[in-house]
Amino acid sequence: MEIIQLPVGPLGTNCYIVISKEEHVAMVIDPGGNGGDILRILREKNAVLTYIVNTHGHADHIAANGILAEATGAAVLIHEADAAMLTSPHRNLSTFIGDAVILKPADSFLKAGDVLTLGSLSFAILETPGHTPGGLSLYGEGVLFSGDTLFAESVGRTDFPGGSHQQLLASIQEQLFALPGETKVLPGHGPSTTIGWEKEHNPFIF
Repeated sequence: MEIIQLPVGPLGTNCYIVISKEEHVAMVIDPGGNGGDILRILREKNAVLTYIVNTHGHADHIAANGILAEATGAAVLIHEADAAMLTSPHRNLSTFIGDAVILKPADSFLKAGDVLTLGSLSFAILETPGHTPGGLSLYGEGVLFSGDTLFAESVGRTDFPGGSHQQLLASIQEQLFALPGETKVLPGHGPSTTIGWEKEHNPFIF
């Protein structure tokens, strides 16, 4: 497995390109911009894009969905509770950070208990609402893609429409902190961390 982290869009969102090296297939998590750069990396790695996964529906995590899907035919996946954000610049907050982002609907919805298979790799879908109603995290191969739920010594904002601080803390404590301490956390913004470190040092979790 190879994971390429790429800062994208006006907010420098962490976009992750996950490649199953044996089968040369890939998924892109949270392509919030820089679609051309993502496509270039996929070509350089000789990887076929299978999935475009949005951990939630804010514009800085979805803006390049269309470019990637049109160029590759990859399926766009999101939780149903955030699906309307793809087609609404008001709901995805793009009107507040730049040009309006209006995308096609998702190809399919993800929910708790689903497993995404990428070649020989497998990632379980965890429902982690709080930052948005349909927030998702992906866990597999010793790695957690936490979106805007959990950051290094911080947590996601809950002051946007649909946010809930109580839900966010429950998602972290009941879902994410149940994972092994050595799990590497790759968040939607900022540096990586581990579950063990956050359980000991995150000042927002109590």
